[in-house]
Amino acid sequence: MLLVLLRWCARMPLAGLHFFGAGLGWLVYGLSPTYRRRCRDNLKASGICADEHHYRRTLHAAVAETGRSVTELCKLWFGRDEEIAQLVSCGDWGIVESAQRAGKGIIFLTPHLGCFEISAFYGAQRLPLTVLYRPPKRAALEPLMRAGRARAQARLAPANLQGVRLLLKALKRGEAIGILPDQAPGVGEGEWVDFFGRPAYTMTLVSRLQEATGAAVIMAFAERLPRGMGYRLHLNAVSAAPLDPAALNRAVEDVVRTCPAQYLWGYNRYKSPAGAAPRQEVQNGK
Repeated sequence: MLLVLLRWCARMPLAGLHFFGAGLGWLVYGLSPTYRRRCRDNLKASGICADEHHYRRTLHAAVAETGRSVTELCKLWFGRDEEIAQLVSCGDWGIVESAQRAGKGIIFLTPHLGCFEISAFYGAQRLPLTVLYRPPKRAALEPLMRAGRARAQARLAPANLQGVRLLLKALKRGEAIGILPDQAPGVGEGEWVDFFGRPAYTMTLVSRLQEATGAAVIMAFAERLPRGMGYRLHLNAVSAAPLDPAALNRAVEDVVRTCPAQYLWGYNRYKSPAGAAPRQEVQNGK
């Protein structure tokens, strides 16, 4: 029944899904004190907003954008491929073609910014792409997730040792992989470094894969356009090598600053994984 409902919702115009998504965002914000506090605290502490007025305006926009990121999944996971392809434009694909000529693989970094789902869709329409994903806590939802994401040339790699091996093999074949760089890793898989001025447990996976293969690193951000007009995919080559956790966070910060209203400020980025060493104050550059 859920799949039938999702496929029915996929027929709605994107503008309609975004309209209801904005309402959903405000509903969750109103009903969850924990989520509401996290959104406010993370945005306020980031230092992105110049003053109180800018902070309020960005927070209000972010609440609605977060809701849109949920309802748009109906179309992105269960809509027709040709319809979805018409929703996204990209003027930067030459960066990918240049990296492909090097033959050492590509690491796409897609933070929790804008519509990261359509970034993977766009890439998988054009090249083999292995995407690292974390299975949902409710096992019953995983078949829906896999059905929605495993499209065209996309393959899914679970966030465990087996998945990391799949990523490494793909890069050694000269293919592309996709990683959410601001996802909190498990114990032993990260380091405490600054993210917007606060210690955040940050993955070491990107630097390890980069060092092992010499792969190019490209930041991908699909900007959600107003009034359901679709998405604009922005691609930027990341020059830092190796991309250690501190450099990784700086790269994510730079792209978030371009469109802070579309970042998931409610994501629990600063949590401490079970069994990890206690948080320590870190200084930029260390």
